[in-house]
Amino acid sequence: MEYRKLGNSGIDVSVIGHGTWAMGNDFFGDIDEKEAIKAIHASIDCGLNLIDTAAAYGQEGASEKVVGKATYDRRDKVVIATKCGQLRVFKEHYCICIQPGTMRIELENSLRYLQTDYIDLYQIHRPDYNYGIEAGLEELVKMKEEGKIRAIGVSNFNTDQIQTAIDIADISSVQPQLSILHRETIDDGILPFCEEKNVGTITYGSLAGGILSGKAKKLDVEGKELRPLFYNYYSEPMWSKCQQILAVMQEIAESHNAEVAEVAINWSLANPGVTSALAGAVRPEYAIANCKAADWKLSKEEFDKIEAAYAAYMI
Repeated sequence: MEYRKLGNSGIDVSVIGHGTWAMGNDFFGDIDEKEAIKAIHASIDCGLNLIDTAAAYGQEGASEKVVGKATYDRRDKVVIATKCGQLRVFKEHYCICIQPGTMRIELENSLRYLQTDYIDLYQIHRPDYNYGIEAGLEELVKMKEEGKIRAIGVSNFNTDQIQTAIDIADISSVQPQLSILHRETIDDGILPFCEEKNVGTITYGSLAGGILSGKAKKLDVEGKELRPLFYNYYSEPMWSKCQQILAVMQEIAESHNAEVAEVAINWSLANPGVTSALAGAVRPEYAIANCKAADWKLSKEEFDKIEAAYAAYMI
């Protein structure tokens, strides 16, 4: 496993991080908690140290609770990143709020759920367009001074908001969405901006909600399966377009004796400015496959082949 410095934090993180949105058990279908814990353990055993979660992943900190159960007895082996500011109101309904008092409550809840007395990276989940971001950033600085958190990050911020976060909180990282199918992070200039400012980037959605694993099936919004609300890849015409991309990825994967998911993760890591790419896994065999992506890199020719397929089928 390769490790990189996370911006100005002094923290070394694995180039692949374990994403845990699915472990909230209310968005990606029914999840077996025991298998999810085994998946985190498998990642750690492979050398991965970055575990990313959020208060909003599941009702009452469900994902954080799973992460806590998986890491409490190996806390020294992991860098735990979680998020605040996106409050669960009812099922899939959210309220964005980064008022300092609310953030304090979230922090204490997260510490309890994660079974730890500090959080390595505490991130604002999304900008608050009603209350603003300044007071929340100032509150994160106080939390860091108190030793409750080691580093400050933000997620889903644009470049102007990132600059404000640098000025107020000297942030260490930004977490934007990035995958072969979702490129706004590149188009909006976030990656080069962060690289210029020495701000780390932890990209999420490497597998695009699972479709870039090569194992996904068409999905409908049903029960706990809500991915089609967030990703449009599971219905036509996007489904068929994605299959064209996946065919190219499959060829590349076979040439490396690898899984298609490894190609997707390696594509994210091949973009300049990316510190670590998150990939979700709720079963140990998937976690091991994700980690194997760190053992090889896409060649320029392979990267260009994916870009050509994207231009041909997705644009």
